[in-house]
Amino acid sequence: MSQNHLAAETSPYLLQHKDNPVHWRPWGDDALNEAKRLDRPILLSVGYAACHWCHVMAHESFEDSAIAALMNAQFINIKVDREERPDIDTIYQAALAMLGQQGGWPLTMFLTPHAEPFWGGTYFPPASRYGRPGFPDVLRQISAVYSSQKETLNKNVDALRGGLAKLAAPRPGDGLSLEHINQGAITALRLVDPIRGGTSGAPKFPQPSLFRLLWRAYQRTNAPMFREAVLLTLNSLCTGGIYDHLGGGFARYATDSEWLVPHFEKMLYDNALLIELLSEVWRETRSPLYAQRVRETIDWALAEMTVRPTIDDGTFGFASALDADSEGSEGKFYVWAATEIVAALGDEAHAFSRAYDVRPHGNWEGQTILNIPHAKDACEILADERFARARATLREIRKHRVRPGRDDKVLADWNGLMICALVQAATTFGEPAWLAAARSAFAFVIAHMHDAGRLRHVWRNDSARHPAIIDDYANLARAALALFEATGEAAYLTHAKDWTGHADHYHWDGENSGYFLSAVDTTDVIVRPKSIHDNAVPSGNGTMVEVLARLWLLTGEDLYRRRAEALTRLFSADDPQYLVSVPGLLTSAELLERAILVVILGEPTDPAAQALRAVVASSPSGLVVLCPPPAHPDPSPLHPAQGRTRLGDTATAYVCIGTTCSPPVTRPDDLRDLLSSS
Repeated sequence: MSQNHLAAETSPYLLQHKDNPVHWRPWGDDALNEAKRLDRPILLSVGYAACHWCHVMAHESFEDSAIAALMNAQFINIKVDREERPDIDTIYQAALAMLGQQGGWPLTMFLTPHAEPFWGGTYFPPASRYGRPGFPDVLRQISAVYSSQKETLNKNVDALRGGLAKLAAPRPGDGLSLEHINQGAITALRLVDPIRGGTSGAPKFPQPSLFRLLWRAYQRTNAPMFREAVLLTLNSLCTGGIYDHLGGGFARYATDSEWLVPHFEKMLYDNALLIELLSEVWRETRSPLYAQRVRETIDWALAEMTVRPTIDDGTFGFASALDADSEGSEGKFYVWAATEIVAALGDEAHAFSRAYDVRPHGNWEGQTILNIPHAKDACEILADERFARARATLREIRKHRVRPGRDDKVLADWNGLMICALVQAATTFGEPAWLAAARSAFAFVIAHMHDAGRLRHVWRNDSARHPAIIDDYANLARAALALFEATGEAAYLTHAKDWTGHADHYHWDGENSGYFLSAVDTTDVIVRPKSIHDNAVPSGNGTMVEVLARLWLLTGEDLYRRRAEALTRLFSADDPQYLVSVPGLLTSAELLERAILVVILGEPTDPAAQALRAVVASSPSGLVVLCPPPAHPDPSPLHPAQGRTRLGDTATAYVCIGTTCSPPVTRPDDLRDLLSSS
């Protein structure tokens, strides 16, 4: 009987390792109790299905029988999908940082039988190279330390225990003012590469939350330096090799400083956040490049990333990621040889090669990564029908290649991001099909990602698992509010309020304020962190500030405002370096400080009301839209919209800032003038 216990799991990442000779166990009480019973240290390996270096370490070490024998003899080996258990990953990534090491995946941590960390790293080669010790040597040394140097080990454990405890108890400040938000934006601006955009150096990550902060700073201050930083970054992203010029969608990051060489995996969250940012910036710039990238990326997501239940009920969720590798080689699906381009395009090959940087000897490891070298040429290239035909030809040829693997688990928080992105893009570009897709994905979550009344974090193969984390409630409540503001349908507002109630019940720290990442009944973690720093995705606590602010503006219920203010106090600080690490929080805090509420009275299906809504959709972001149909209950008496009525039977709009509302307007041009002067 196999002693590898991963075959019964649903995570694609864990299933990738089910045939390893390593005696892997999933995280849980069984594995932790076995470590205590045998008094063995735990070897914790954390990764995800689309992770290239996770694959490399697996092939080099976890599939090697001699290395596996060392692991099995000396450790309890636990494998974790960081996307299934972001709370586990957060704890041990933080521990690695406290040890002075750069985090990432694969994460390799060594723990006591009580799951307390004492040492770790990321990727280890099978023999010493790249300045890293060989994995077998690491295993022997850690085993020896555990056996004979418990005093030294316990010092590490005690130090890390104290550091991890601080993750659950941040020191509160005085709150976040507009001055703090401006300070954070200015500090962030200093990090921007003035030539290529993004932050300076390599690797380059898209960081849409940071550039959303800069865009909002431009809208708030009209300072061109913020605008230029955002446009430079988006132009580079949309023309560089990090973008898939044939199939749509953005890769997770570029390994170089010029956005040419991607780490080829495509993650749902990056694409959702970039769709939303591009849509927001397009509202002012009307850039055809941004519009095309939004359309292509949504087309890609709907074509390649949707997942349906076995019994098709018309709903679908979005899968997590596409792998970087195919046929054991990173990027093989995406790159081209110059001879392939000539054979495919014939007489058009020369012009296409000049436009898309196809070189005789390639631009990366002898192959070509398609990109548009000069962003100023992008709009002309995209408007040229010759190049459109050439891209279609190459896309058809590429369909016959071996495709990268897909991680088809559905994550609640990442689906919330994509639903919100689809709503924002649908209202911005007037695309009802995208709004319908957002509705379908939302309906999927309602129908399939609950168990015994509780929201679950992950769904795969008709099974919902793992209690929701705060990011799930935050992103889905935000998505529900986006749908409510777009449609005026009260059911979406009810879902947002219900999920916020669950977040308060299972995650809120009633003693010190703030939302814990894990639920109160999650018993297999050594600490419940309160996360606020944005990583690849905005933090749940930062997003909850926006959710609470919107709920306060939409309902007038003062509890929401008080809770949002408590969050901003808990996570406030005057340190510029801290402020630049929490762009999501700062953007949310701005909404709390200076929101503009647009109240539209009239049936959502009324053409006159729709015309008013279209004005809002084409206006700068940062607005909150309340469009109650006649059957919707009146807002709270504290609400600025209380008592506002239609002018006759005509759809009517008010623009409210704080507790003061404008006179009523019924004409779209008048509403546009009000918003432009607000």
